[in-house]
Amino acid sequence: MIRIIESKNIGRLLARKAARLTEAEGVVRPILEAVRKRGDLALLEYARQFDGFARHSVRVPEAALSAAAERLTPEFRGAVETAAANIRTYAKRQMPHEWHFEARAGLRVGQIVRPLDTVAAYVPAGRYPLPSTVMMTVIPAQVAGVPNVCVASPKPVTEVWGAAAMLGVSHVFEMGGAQAIAAFAFGTRTVPRADRIVGPGNIYVAAAKKLLAGQVGIDFVAGPTEILIVAAEGDPRHFAADLLAQAEHDVDASAVLLTTSKRLAAAVAKEVEKQLATLPTAAVARKAIARNSAIVLVRSLDEAVEISNRFAPEHLSIPDATLLPKIRHAGSVFVGPFSPEAAGDYASGPNHVLPTGGAARQRGGLSVADYLKVISVQQLSASALQRLAPAVTTLARAEGLEAHARSVEVRFGH
Repeated sequence: MIRIIESKNIGRLLARKAARLTEAEGVVRPILEAVRKRGDLALLEYARQFDGFARHSVRVPEAALSAAAERLTPEFRGAVETAAANIRTYAKRQMPHEWHFEARAGLRVGQIVRPLDTVAAYVPAGRYPLPSTVMMTVIPAQVAGVPNVCVASPKPVTEVWGAAAMLGVSHVFEMGGAQAIAAFAFGTRTVPRADRIVGPGNIYVAAAKKLLAGQVGIDFVAGPTEILIVAAEGDPRHFAADLLAQAEHDVDASAVLLTTSKRLAAAVAKEVEKQLATLPTAAVARKAIARNSAIVLVRSLDEAVEISNRFAPEHLSIPDATLLPKIRHAGSVFVGPFSPEAAGDYASGPNHVLPTGGAARQRGGLSVADYLKVISVQQLSASALQRLAPAVTTLARAEGLEAHARSVEVRFGH
């Protein structure tokens, strides 16, 4: 049974379980080092040990990708086409623009936008293979203009390989875990070195990304998934279904409803139990509901929003758009009774690769900007530089950088 608690007792619920990253880092360090030193040999050893890999190369032949695409049902192909169109449209709207303007007479500044050369998308294929993650990670990269888009997934799942083929991705690798992250971070004979690695994964993938951040770009270190729902009224069936949609991901998932209504709280709790009785994933969802989830009684919607901003949830559901101006921290916001989180997971367009564990305080979800560099440009005329010279040379000498000052003065005969 899901707990019903008062907001004054929410402290323990907001204090997320610390991810077991320290323990996981100890496990993955030797894996990373082995792949760094021995490349494909180590990569294949770990693939065989952890994933039962049997082939001689982790690179998936294009013929195998095409064959997977041929096996897709018409319904699945149609779903991918619908979702991909929306994801692509949204990513195009996110694209930053190049611009140039004359800030002062003779001082022209601006920015140019360039894609990364190579990116790697990690796509889980454990309990729940995620072809939707292929779309969410690949399409923004394609919109950004990345010339080399790679996908790694540890199991030969038809829907994952087929979705990659439908998107025109030919660099697909059957590998997973920390060894896949290491292969992209360092590069091997088979696997290209990536500029950035994106996508969700288990705790060992997260630990590997954390340890290699700086040697390779990453999106963020992901933890267990979470949703926070704010409501004063509504259909208990909808709220129960949304809580369970998150809880079925993982036993460490968190699903929280903040409501001003005791009647709604009781009805949702009853409905959660009713829906669990017929849910195929109840074995997982029931543990997440019991361990990490709750219905919280709040005094007002303003208090609910304040709690939400403290929690900085991965997914935030609110009753209407009037609350949007008050939202400061969230990975993605779902507005109104017909905007379930599942729509965003698959087909509405915004990305489902989102910050967890409070990381939404620092950044939003994966976007086209993660695949781009915005490069500043400046061009000064002689007169513009001469006008700036006193400020430049004064600041340079204040910092003890004499050559900086002289590099300006030499242009004017000093």
